[in-house]
Amino acid sequence: MLICSAGARRLGLLLGAALLAGACASPPAGHRQPRATPSAVAATAAVPASPPTPPPATPAPALSDPGPFSYDLSTVASGLKVPWALAFAPDGGLWFTERGGQVRVFRNGSLIPAPALTLSVVSRPGCEGGLLGLDLRGGAAYLYYTRQGGTGLANRVSRFTVSGDRLVDERVLLDGIPAGDCYHDGGRLKVGPDGLLYFTTGEGYVAARATDPGNLSGKVMRMNVDGSGLEMFAWGFRNPQGLAWDPAGRLYVSNNGPTGDLGLCCHDEVDAVLQARSFFGWPAWAGTVRTGFVAGGLPDRVPPVAESGTATWAPSGLAFFAASRSERPALFMAELRGEALRRLVINPADPSRAVREEVVLQSQGRLRDAAAGPDGCLYVATSDRDGRSSPRPDDDRILKLCPR
Repeated sequence: MLICSAGARRLGLLLGAALLAGACASPPAGHRQPRATPSAVAATAAVPASPPTPPPATPAPALSDPGPFSYDLSTVASGLKVPWALAFAPDGGLWFTERGGQVRVFRNGSLIPAPALTLSVVSRPGCEGGLLGLDLRGGAAYLYYTRQGGTGLANRVSRFTVSGDRLVDERVLLDGIPAGDCYHDGGRLKVGPDGLLYFTTGEGYVAARATDPGNLSGKVMRMNVDGSGLEMFAWGFRNPQGLAWDPAGRLYVSNNGPTGDLGLCCHDEVDAVLQARSFFGWPAWAGTVRTGFVAGGLPDRVPPVAESGTATWAPSGLAFFAASRSERPALFMAELRGEALRRLVINPADPSRAVREEVVLQSQGRLRDAAAGPDGCLYVATSDRDGRSSPRPDDDRILKLCPR
C-alpha cells in the first residue's frame, strides 16, 4: 500500500485509503518523436548495422563458503552512554547515536568531543525508547527517536543535513509512530540498496497491533528519502531491531520473541523478507511455535530463517560481513540478553535458511549493533549502561574485529 503524505495526523486515513488508491501520481506524458530530416537519415545510414561483438567477459571466481572466523579484537571508543546505531560516512568516519539523545563522531582514531547533535528525547533506564536508529546518505543523516507527543509518547523519523561534523536543519519525515510506555519501539533505520528509507517499528507491547496491516506498529516500513510514498514492507513483528541486506539485495530482519507475553518465552528469530508485504506471524506465531492468540483473516506466516528456541538471544543489529574477498558474506547478529555476536551462514541455494550458526564473540557484555567498516573490519557496540546490566568501568564501548 502506498501513501503520498507522511503527516502524523493523517496516517490512519492515508493507510486505509492507500489500499484502494494503488498509486499517488500519474505517469509522465508521452514524448513526441521528431521528424527525421534528410541529413539525419543519411547520418544514420552511415552507422554500421551492428557494433563489433565484444570479447566474452571473464566470469568472476565463485566465492567460497565462510570459513573459521579468526580476528584481532580492540576497543576504539569507551566511556560511551548506550550507543545504539553505527553508521559510516563516505570519508570513513564512524557516526553513532547514544540513546540519551546525542549523535557522536569517531574519526582518525579519536572521538570528537562535541556531539554532532543533541536532541530532546524520552529515554529512561530499563526502557527501550530514546535516540535509536541512524543512517547517512548523500549529505543527509536519518534518525529515529522517541519524543513526548500531545497524548503520550511517539516515535519520529527525521532527516538532517550533514554540515562538517554537525547535523543541522531537521526535517520531520514521519511523526506519530506509536510508542510503548516502556517497551517495543523498534527503531532500526537504514537506506536500502534501492535508495528507499527502511525502518522498524515495535508493537508497543500491544500484540494485536502487529496483526493490523493498517497500523504502523510491528512492521518494517519504507518510504522515499523525502518522506513521500510511505509503504508497509513487512508485518507481524513483535519488536524488530535489525536490518541488513545481502549482496543480492534481500532484506533480513531480527525480531525479539516473547518474554512471558501469551505465556511464552524466547523464540527470538531472524527473518528473510523475500516478498514485499509478507506476514511473519506475531502474535499468532512465536518463531516456529503456534500461540493461543486468535485473530481471523491472517495470511500464512513466513517461517524464520533461524530462531533461538527456548534460549534467549534478544537480537538487535545485523550486518553482512565477509572475512576476506574470496568468501561469501555471512550475517552477523548482535545479541543483548545472549551477550554474544552470532554468525549465521545463509544457504546460497535457499536464502530462507541458515545452514550454520555460531557464536564468534562473547564476554563483552550486551551487544546492540554491528556494522561493516570500510577498513575491512567489523565494528560492534556494547549496551551495558542501558539499565539492564552491570557495566564495567570503561562501558559503553565500540569494539573492532579485524580478520587475521
